[in-house]
Amino acid sequence: MIRRIAILTIFTMISAAMPACSKSEPGQGGEAKPGEAKPGEAKPGDGSQAAQPASGAAVADAAAIRIGVLNDMSGLYADLAGQGSVEAARMAVEDAGGAIGGKAIAVISGDHRNKPDVGSAVARRWFENEAVDVIVDVPTSSVALAVNEVTRGQNRVFLASGPAAAELTGSACSPNTVHWTYDTWALANGTGREVVRSGGKTWFFITADYAFGQALERDVTAVVLMSGGKVVGGVRHPLNNNDFSSFLMQAQGSKAEVIGLANAGGDTINTIKQASEFGLGKGGQKLAGLLVFLSDVHALGLDVAGGLQLTSPFYWDRDDATRAWSKKFAERHGGRMPTMVHAGVYAAVRHYLNVVAELGDEGDGRAVVAAMKRIPTDDPLFGKGTIDPNGRKRHPMYLYQVKRPNESKGPWDYYQLVREIPADQAFQAPAETGCALVK
Repeated sequence: MIRRIAILTIFTMISAAMPACSKSEPGQGGEAKPGEAKPGEAKPGDGSQAAQPASGAAVADAAAIRIGVLNDMSGLYADLAGQGSVEAARMAVEDAGGAIGGKAIAVISGDHRNKPDVGSAVARRWFENEAVDVIVDVPTSSVALAVNEVTRGQNRVFLASGPAAAELTGSACSPNTVHWTYDTWALANGTGREVVRSGGKTWFFITADYAFGQALERDVTAVVLMSGGKVVGGVRHPLNNNDFSSFLMQAQGSKAEVIGLANAGGDTINTIKQASEFGLGKGGQKLAGLLVFLSDVHALGLDVAGGLQLTSPFYWDRDDATRAWSKKFAERHGGRMPTMVHAGVYAAVRHYLNVVAELGDEGDGRAVVAAMKRIPTDDPLFGKGTIDPNGRKRHPMYLYQVKRPNESKGPWDYYQLVREIPADQAFQAPAETGCALVK
């Protein structure tokens, strides 16, 4: 039987060939509101582009189940998420058969430009005018927190793979959101705890000055102090920064044993590269990359990244199942192996589609998320798992050390397993998060 797979690549506006309509109000959105782009047009300044139907795919109609992948397509987080997350979502759709109950499944995508106002505007437009049922990914925690609130108000579904801020399952928890892949609490209690355990007692932080960086610094600081360590100082830098020389000089002058990098993506790459050029480690100080992705290691090279420790729930070469899926992904993504964010997008979308198939209806976001929590998760990338009442997807985390050049056996052979952190220890207990959903 030929599968009917309707997979669409779009940024924020559906193609003129597709009627714009809301599932709650059929026919809504055919006319552009003042200041908005007409269907098929890009609205200046919002990162949108007109739709590009996938080769051989029918344009999705109003009855389609629509999945919106929203992330950084062109900036410092594009490699760790970006188009790779779109491919991961497409793979999940294909593995689900391409349709549910006669409804085609469409994948659309958008660039939030790491700006909360842009991200929330795209989310609102998707929900109100383009009948999107679920938004997926959304790295950049400040954007994710904004999208989280829009999704709650529209009673749709938000599957967060890219953002790190633990507030998504804490003070900002929502009955419409599942935080899938990792968070700042898990990173702090993985990499941060291990660095302290190995003797790093005094810390200086170089922190990205927005929600994610602040949350990561906060959670690592708690671990350091609880373990008898001390924070001697810190400095905050703007997102997508190029020159870290002054920040590194302050870190060097602090005499801290550990320089904790509470940043990510391009900022982490630039910090580590410039620290290496400065010869920062020669004075006995140790860099701790508190959020390091496979794409970061690839960009840095093992001669620079070798020896770094990191925490991740996914590595492409962990077992036969992750290797098989990752090789298929790489064939579609220019030979690049998936990051944990890509893996999280695939697994979250698969579970969502399995639940929608069981319910027979995707329209009530709270009902869908409640069922996602009730039904155990099971996929080839994360294995069997559960979703806590606060929306936290629970699975093991793994502490890895980046291999030295002489330890790597080939392309993308970057990680050496240090230890597994069991699922019941990997994330904060729901009762301790401050989430109002936890009774």
